[in-house]
Amino acid sequence: RIQEYEADKTIFGFVSSIFGNIVTIVFIFGGLLNIYNSWVASLNLSFIISGWLFFLLLTYIGEFLSVPFSLYSTFKIESKYGFNIMTFRLWISDFIKSLIISTIMMSLVIFAGLWLIQWSPDYWWFWVWSFFFVFSIFIMYISPYVIEPLFNKFTPIEDESLKDKIIRLAEKAGIHASRILRIDASKRSKHTNAYFTGIGKTKRIVLYDTLLESMSHNEILSVLAHEIGHWKKKHLIKTLAAFEIFSLAAIYISHKLVQGDFLLTLFNISANTIFAKFIILAFLGGIISLLLQPIVNFFSRRHERQADRASYELTNDAESMVSALVKLSKENLSNLYPHPLYVVLYYSHPPILDRIRYIKNLS
Repeated sequence: RIQEYEADKTIFGFVSSIFGNIVTIVFIFGGLLNIYNSWVASLNLSFIISGWLFFLLLTYIGEFLSVPFSLYSTFKIESKYGFNIMTFRLWISDFIKSLIISTIMMSLVIFAGLWLIQWSPDYWWFWVWSFFFVFSIFIMYISPYVIEPLFNKFTPIEDESLKDKIIRLAEKAGIHASRILRIDASKRSKHTNAYFTGIGKTKRIVLYDTLLESMSHNEILSVLAHEIGHWKKKHLIKTLAAFEIFSLAAIYISHKLVQGDFLLTLFNISANTIFAKFIILAFLGGIISLLLQPIVNFFSRRHERQADRASYELTNDAESMVSALVKLSKENLSNLYPHPLYVVLYYSHPPILDRIRYIKNLS
């Protein structure tokens, strides 16, 4: 079943990737970007409204083009292997909610970003980066209380014994989680998981109801200890810092590149707008990001190993850690023998058998 599941996912991923690449290439090199950009410019709207319309319509087009692939993945592949519980009505509801939320958030970002460009033509790169940084922190704070409850129901864990064990485990690591909650993940999928969400005083531990039903207390604690290990090793802060440094450099380079008409000439764009230049830069940036992805994955896998070690140091229970990984692997049909090159290119986590061997060597 694992082999069949991986084969179906791989073929589906290949097809959807090819489709996305063809659409992007046709749009950039087939003249559609030039036509679309000229149409928006011909409306003679204000700078900010033109940019808002330009990027929002592209986002909507991308969302609706992805609909057939999302439906096939959810109701064909995930249903075939017994994972999908979601009804079509719930899928529609999620899609509409996501579209409304993305519209609001994108509108805020676009209006603020374009206003800053207009306000400070020479130093907008710094102000835009600063705004994005503050906005991302703000979203981390409000997401657990505003966005996440729109999709799932969060309730306190009823098992007081488990709750006490989790509190003691978190306090042992020097972490105070304000709430320990159960999420009704089973209304969408049978996949299992647990995670921390929020920052500062909004931190809380969230357990999938599927996880609570399938694992023992010690196994649940080992999964949470791994997540706590990420906090203890400050992986979120390190990743955020690296991302912000890279983003600052990228925005500064973008500022330099959009000052001239080189990009428009190179891609044969008629109307001189900064919006078309940003799309071209996003296309080129995507290629660069793809080349850098193996490096990002390397550090991500390194963080996962550190979190596994931290988990063992907190629980001193390698047996429960291994049994939890075995259950997660079995329940999620994880690939046990991925090709080493595929791991280097695409895996953000070490393969499950490598993790099990590593944990056993710790004891």
